[in-house]
Amino acid sequence: MMSTHNDLKSKRLAYTAIIVYSTIVGLSFLFGKIALTVTSPLDSLAHRFTISFIAATIPVTFGWIKLQLKARDMLSILPLAVFYPSMFFAFQAYGLQFTSSAEAGIIHATVPIFTMIAAAYFLKERTTKVQKLSTLLSVAGVIFIFVMKGTSIDISNVKGTLLILLSALSLAGYSVLARRLSGRMKVMTMTYMMTAIGFLVFNFIAISQHVAKGTIAHYFEPFASPVFLLSILYLGVLSSLVSSLLSNYALSKLEASKVSVFNHLATLVSVIGGFVFLGEKLAYYHFIGAAVIVVGVLGTNMGAFGKRKGTSTISVSQKVER
Repeated sequence: MMSTHNDLKSKRLAYTAIIVYSTIVGLSFLFGKIALTVTSPLDSLAHRFTISFIAATIPVTFGWIKLQLKARDMLSILPLAVFYPSMFFAFQAYGLQFTSSAEAGIIHATVPIFTMIAAAYFLKERTTKVQKLSTLLSVAGVIFIFVMKGTSIDISNVKGTLLILLSALSLAGYSVLARRLSGRMKVMTMTYMMTAIGFLVFNFIAISQHVAKGTIAHYFEPFASPVFLLSILYLGVLSSLVSSLLSNYALSKLEASKVSVFNHLATLVSVIGGFVFLGEKLAYYHFIGAAVIVVGVLGTNMGAFGKRKGTSTISVSQKVER
């Protein structure tokens, strides 16, 4: 009876974590736009992961958080970090140079579908017909919003479409791998190593390009802008570090297919954020799309708190950091 109570409590915490995660990611688009008015996409990624790595290292340095990392864990985390943040952000940054953010939003809406297929194959996660239809419904809600805004995918733009599609597949791959690793590895350890690898990868690429062009001084110029500092602090601490921690925690408690569909809530937060902070107008199709997304998310996660036994949910007794 006690284990059932603990299991329900951990699920509630996991759902709270993924909702907060969606809120942070949704608002990150606003701060991302601000950062890109000051510097390039690649430099922005390098700086956000530098801030993220510093923020993650402080509690480790002072002993507030202890990492438990073995040599074999490094080999396990490496593929995870390759998918996210490395491949995900790299494909996204370069893909946005050839396509619009709205087109990218439509393509990224398919991430839960890819995640559901990958989770079924690699993790043997089972979903009901209602859950499958609900996932498709949430995808349709996101696409509906973008299409009604007058957005369509330019099929002739093969390069941009392919890069954004690879970014979406990378996020799906991360969800599946994180779900598998979180059963035997502490969430904070996973998050720290992912952040460290992102810091090394993006700074190596950015600095190498500046050295090759003889523009290394430009690498540090954005920090002279107060607006950039504010945006990069949000992106580095909340959008990169905290969101990864929340996502990894949620994946340690819930099926990857259920967690992935919550990414669509980030679209709603982004729309609301644009209305509140940028004065963007809300149209009737925003409300229709929002309703469809919410129904889809609830349908995908229906019965989550009613089950007393779960075949694919990781036990709370396993070593996962709260």
